[in-house]
Amino acid sequence: MSTDTSESGLEATIVAQMTAPEVGWAEGNPADYDREFALDLVQLAGFLEATQPEVATATEIRDDGPLRRKFLSRLQGEITSRGIVDVLRNGVKHGPLHVDLFYGSPSPGNTAAAERYAANRFVVTRQLRYSRDETRLALDLALFVNGLPVATMELKNNLTKQTVEDAVEQYRRDRSPKELIFGFGRCLAHFAVDDAEVRFCTRLDGRRSWFLPFNRGYRGGAGNPPNPDGLKTDYLWRQTLSRDSLTEIVEDYAALIRVRDPKTGRRSSTQIFPRYHQLDVVRRLLADAAEQGVGGRYLVQHSAGSGKSNSIAWLAHGLVELERDGRPVFDSVIVITDRKILDQQIDATIKQFSQVGAIVGHAKHSGDLRRFLESGKKIIVSTVQKFPFILDDIGTSHADGSFAIAIDEAHSSQGTKTAKALNRALSGKADDADEEEEYEDQVNRVIESRRMLPNASYFAFTATPKNKTLEIFGEPYSDGGEVKHRPFHSYTMKQAIKEKFIVDVLANYTTVASYYRIVSTVDEDPLFDTRRGSRKLRAFVEGNDRAIGVKAQIIVDHFHDDVLGPRKIGGQARGMVVTGSIPRALEYFHATRAYLRERHSSIEAIVAFSGEHEYAGRSVTEASVNGFPSGAIAEKIREDPYRLLICADKFQTGYDEPLLHTMYVEKNLSGVQAVQTLSRLNRAHPDKYDAFVLDFVNGADTIAAAFSDYYRTTILSEETDPNRLHDLRSNLYRAEVFGDAEVRELVRLFLDGAPREQLDPILDPCVASYSENLGEDDQIEFKSDAKAFIRSYGFLGTILPYANPEWEELSIFLNLLVPKLPAPEEEDLSRGILETVDMDSYRAEKRETIALALADEDAEIDPAPAERGGGRPEPELDRLSNIIKTFNDMFGDVEWGDADRVAKTVAELPAKVAEDAAYRNAIANSDRQNARIEHDQALNRAMQSLLQDNTELFKRFSDDPEFKRWLADMSFNESYGR
Repeated sequence: MSTDTSESGLEATIVAQMTAPEVGWAEGNPADYDREFALDLVQLAGFLEATQPEVATATEIRDDGPLRRKFLSRLQGEITSRGIVDVLRNGVKHGPLHVDLFYGSPSPGNTAAAERYAANRFVVTRQLRYSRDETRLALDLALFVNGLPVATMELKNNLTKQTVEDAVEQYRRDRSPKELIFGFGRCLAHFAVDDAEVRFCTRLDGRRSWFLPFNRGYRGGAGNPPNPDGLKTDYLWRQTLSRDSLTEIVEDYAALIRVRDPKTGRRSSTQIFPRYHQLDVVRRLLADAAEQGVGGRYLVQHSAGSGKSNSIAWLAHGLVELERDGRPVFDSVIVITDRKILDQQIDATIKQFSQVGAIVGHAKHSGDLRRFLESGKKIIVSTVQKFPFILDDIGTSHADGSFAIAIDEAHSSQGTKTAKALNRALSGKADDADEEEEYEDQVNRVIESRRMLPNASYFAFTATPKNKTLEIFGEPYSDGGEVKHRPFHSYTMKQAIKEKFIVDVLANYTTVASYYRIVSTVDEDPLFDTRRGSRKLRAFVEGNDRAIGVKAQIIVDHFHDDVLGPRKIGGQARGMVVTGSIPRALEYFHATRAYLRERHSSIEAIVAFSGEHEYAGRSVTEASVNGFPSGAIAEKIREDPYRLLICADKFQTGYDEPLLHTMYVEKNLSGVQAVQTLSRLNRAHPDKYDAFVLDFVNGADTIAAAFSDYYRTTILSEETDPNRLHDLRSNLYRAEVFGDAEVRELVRLFLDGAPREQLDPILDPCVASYSENLGEDDQIEFKSDAKAFIRSYGFLGTILPYANPEWEELSIFLNLLVPKLPAPEEEDLSRGILETVDMDSYRAEKRETIALALADEDAEIDPAPAERGGGRPEPELDRLSNIIKTFNDMFGDVEWGDADRVAKTVAELPAKVAEDAAYRNAIANSDRQNARIEHDQALNRAMQSLLQDNTELFKRFSDDPEFKRWLADMSFNESYGR
């Protein structure tokens, strides 16, 4: 008899494995299913009779009479309103009865609870005919707990040339959410399964049903690894859906979250079921923390858009309940986020999953953290920005406590003075020394405060770990004798893209080449510093009104032609313009708005920047420019007519908006910043199939290099060598600016809290020695070495397993000395170059759209450098004419035609005409008709002045009446009223 390779054979295999004792299910009978109430009545009745006989009797659960129908209607209504998760967790009230419908995991040693848990009935049923109409459609598999449906499965088999995609399509096409079993909140999840991949959906909605991947990942990407013991996907039914695992998911992971719109008052609901990588990382972290106890460090590298907020929330709740040897491992869990947008999101998520809101405290104000710790709050949420104020009020009574610190986006939250202050607070070390404390004890105390705390475990989450993050939190391992560091757990960008959980932002990447031609406006040919001069010229042409106007037109035209419309996110697509400064953002905003009006466009732009700034002679803020409060920007951009968000630094990290489709980049990007900025586009949406980048500044190679470090798992190539600190210290002492006596005396006074006037008499002679005894090059080297020492020890002092008082003393001393050291004077030999040039022509050319390919391998990054920075380069002087020629050769390598110069001249004509004295007098003292007469005469005079340089333009103005009339109308409309 040959092997059964049919879909039915796969179904039989799954049921056989699920009903094995170690998995814990039993096979159900499809005839026991009640289609009216979407229940397995035989299993429900059996559960109630075995566990709550009084309920079974009162409801007459075995008889098809009015009492049973009344109870079943009540049960159905509760599932509809509360969702299956809440009903399983908390049961239902029915008249005088409280009906338990599920018994959770028993605590160790609780015999009665273990017996109740064993009474739960986990049943898997094949070919369940669920439909109440004549079609009698059937499901491949339905999973019931105590008669209540918790999951469905549609199976496909690659051997019969059907895949998981066909299963997804079957759910979308044939499984109507109007059927009770497929209604929202009725099941935890609906699984599309084949022998290679798994996907799931928590809300069936016809063609809009959104299926997420539930795969383990293979070689850093999508799919599942070969399974030596069976099918690639058997982890789903043998592990994830095993009796114990599913119980834990119901108790601690699955949730129906309701959110109220503050504007409309309407509530929307989302059902949460963990993805595989989320379930896996939380379980692994909890298991390791339970085994190792307090003091561990864990780095989780999960791709942007991977659901880190929920993962952190599940972890926080699990850490609170974690026990070792019958005692809690952690007294409190502190969740730190550096992203204000996530501040409230993490807080709300934890409250949803914790089921006990009273254990959660949100530290918003000074003193909150101290008060929460003292009052026994188990989970405390706050932001890095608030910690400097909160930590000042923490007492010294927490040294005996144990803490778990979960850090969101660890690359920006750790290594700061704030983190060190947090360490001091949790270790119970006061900022002020005791009067009896010896000098050496004070130094050692400061050292300890900078190290990772022994009474805390750290759980750091980031998509883009930097070298310091890897060395602080990463898992050390030996590779050929070299100690490297890697994340504890990874969910790679590659896997997220391949699983289509996020959009590949590099798949449609277009660069725009900008070409400029500048000319000299002076008769002489002065000398300037070529390096600085060229940099100023580039900034000048990039910020020129003409260049910004052209690029604003490219942005608007591209958005209208290629992004607006139903093809992109169902007509909801938004765009983001990323600029390098606030003045540039404002310039782009006004240029964009002007061109939108010229096009009579129906869309509008929003500008985002921080603070108050001068623009066009007046002080402006986001609110004054946009016409609504700053806090409403994230909400407004989702509403019409707003479609373009023009940013200066804001919204470039931690901003999750699935409607963002296209990004226009007018800012230098590299490294982590490039990845974080462009990743704003990758958030998934049911109608989002691609993203697009139009880059005016960066080359494709630069962007590809930045993403390559984080496409798969990021590894630290080697540990930082602490001997570099010895070398830097020797260099500093060799300069003879200070000695041991000055260092020790200053540190002693500083730690004793001496007044400022006692410190300067020690520091000022050192400053004098630096200024008088060191030459300019030596001053540069000394100051560079001092900064390198401060930076390197600030990091190494956190992770080294041993203390070095000399390093600590020198670090304190240099932190006080360096700000007082004057920078060597440097003459700017490029000063005045911008007054000698003008931009003659500008052209922007869009290049071919390409897909940037990344290396399919883990990336190694080097540790943070401890050497001094580079010295000051010698200025190279050259004639203005040569600097201009070199610049034009580099940035103007195109064939310039008269059209470029003519277009520029025409654009500048209204301003030139508006300066005519007679025309200005007519505007001030005459009516519009007379002003127009004087305008046309002024235009003729302006055109006469252009005869020599723009003969083609003058000739057309003289010979073409229609062109002359158009030019006169345009110029008058632009200049009248200026």
